[in-house]
Amino acid sequence: MQYKKKPFYDFVKRLFDVVVSLVFMLVFSGFYLVIAIMVAVSDGKGKPFFVQERCGINGKRFKLYKFRTMCVGAEEQKDDLMELNEADGPAFKIKDDPRITPLGKVLRSTNIDEFPQMMNIFLGDMSFVGPRPPLPDEVEQYNETDRLRLLVKPGLTCYWQASRNRNDISFEQWMELDRKYIEDRSLWLDLKLMFKTVAVILKHHDGR
Repeated sequence: MQYKKKPFYDFVKRLFDVVVSLVFMLVFSGFYLVIAIMVAVSDGKGKPFFVQERCGINGKRFKLYKFRTMCVGAEEQKDDLMELNEADGPAFKIKDDPRITPLGKVLRSTNIDEFPQMMNIFLGDMSFVGPRPPLPDEVEQYNETDRLRLLVKPGLTCYWQASRNRNDISFEQWMELDRKYIEDRSLWLDLKLMFKTVAVILKHHDGR
């Protein structure tokens, strides 16, 4: 993989991230409140927001924000569910994860659970487009080639996120897609992936 620094691209991308994420949070602040209340009411045992440590650019750790979609104590149950893991490599994925709440399924299917990450984008931990931020214990299992995905800032969406069949993509293919993005990254590619992600979400929501 060839990695080239792109100062102008990075500047414009950061400007876009700050402006758009700020406008988004201001416009949808009322919606954030409604979702937070719904999460709290549907499962009053925990907080409406889920905060988790992830690895960003060059492996730097940061706190990622999401609307909570799982029951309280879900992280502690992960080891007990490891035998049901359907993903290969360091990733962990269960199609019908029993820890996900009924409301959480809706939030995940529409990607609304990701909305709080606008704060991560505004703060500079993430960007709108880039490899999805991995967990620290996943990074510990990376080989040297896998770690190349940490050369750029993680994002809300990427090639993998914008794929209709992302659950069928192997870990190795996922890493290849991230390396492809790093090589090809451009403002045009970022916009294309953002629009493609929205299209995939809408089609999934319509059941197509």
